[in-house]
Amino acid sequence: MMLTAPSTAKRQHDFATALLDPAQTLPDGLVGPDGQPSLKRFNVYRNNVVAGLTATLKDAFPAVARIVGEEFFLAMGRIYVALDPPTSPIMLDYGRGFPDFIETFEPAASLPYLADVARIERAWVEAYHAAEAEPVEARAFAAIKADDLPHLSVALHPSLRIVRSPFPALTIWQMNVADGQPAEVDISAGGEDILLLRPGADVEARALPPGAAAFIIALGKGRTMIDAMKQALEDSPRFDLPACLSGLMTAGAVIAFAIASGSGSK
Repeated sequence: MMLTAPSTAKRQHDFATALLDPAQTLPDGLVGPDGQPSLKRFNVYRNNVVAGLTATLKDAFPAVARIVGEEFFLAMGRIYVALDPPTSPIMLDYGRGFPDFIETFEPAASLPYLADVARIERAWVEAYHAAEAEPVEARAFAAIKADDLPHLSVALHPSLRIVRSPFPALTIWQMNVADGQPAEVDISAGGEDILLLRPGADVEARALPPGAAAFIIALGKGRTMIDAMKQALEDSPRFDLPACLSGLMTAGAVIAFAIASGSGSK
């Protein structure tokens, strides 16, 4: 019976699996400079990899780290790294699933808003690295005929992100980034819908008025203005269409628009 050597792909898989699982033994065939296997050397390398990935998470989620403290964050990060290792060499994408992980992480259950703070931070990263686009000038939008407005559809800036939270997540996030000062927050006082956008060099985050998040999400799905407005009013009867449109244009959120065919526009 002839024994065949493991394929390169299998050896790489075994190596990557062992790196992120302390319970795994030293992969077969792995030796040090002296030609001998060394679990001690491998453990040093393993710890460096896990520490590097955890540091990447900390850089991407600074407010979460500040809220829970460094020791808690590092412990939480190590568990996440083991459960959800990178699938791409591009570290920008790493941590996409971290907010959902936090939501199910039992030791963080006493901070029910933490996952939404993480969602804001993830949305910020995505907005920062999104493609460039030139916003439509407000005067072009103002020239649209009133009869055409219900049939209008728009293209939103590629950096635009919406985060909806039943907690004051934006307020908490703002208190825990940059020069923010943590203060007492009543998490039962109501939620916040957040718009993140990078029309220029910097990402802007702002709270949205009632119904606006549902309206913007519908527009992003290609719905016409009238259909998006219906969605917004179902979400909140306090939705203010003129104020929302004005806010979107002022923020630079719209990069193109079109009138649906058959609208009756001349």
